[in-house]
Amino acid sequence: MNDDNSPAAILRKRLYWHSRRGMWELDLLLIPFLEQRFDHLGEADQLAYQKLIEGEDQDLFVWLMHREWPEEPSQRRIVQMIVEHAETTDNSAYRTL
Repeated sequence: MNDDNSPAAILRKRLYWHSRRGMWELDLLLIPFLEQRFDHLGEADQLAYQKLIEGEDQDLFVWLMHREWPEEPSQRRIVQMIVEHAETTDNSAYRTL
């Protein structure tokens, strides 16, 4: 991380911290998505991601492992984006998280 104290940099650092869940399976999905895709999302999707990571680990795990989908459409959309990103991107550099 750099010393940039702009609002965008502060938000990014906060999102990174909250995306580190301590559960390897979640970290392996959330961190690469945040680093590689978040900045390219529209405002609504960025807000959906922020709301998603405020949720409980158990819910995130169930959703991101394809066991269930969130009921709220914006949450379902961002979960689908994260899953698609994980399935179509080489994230081997993150395996040591």
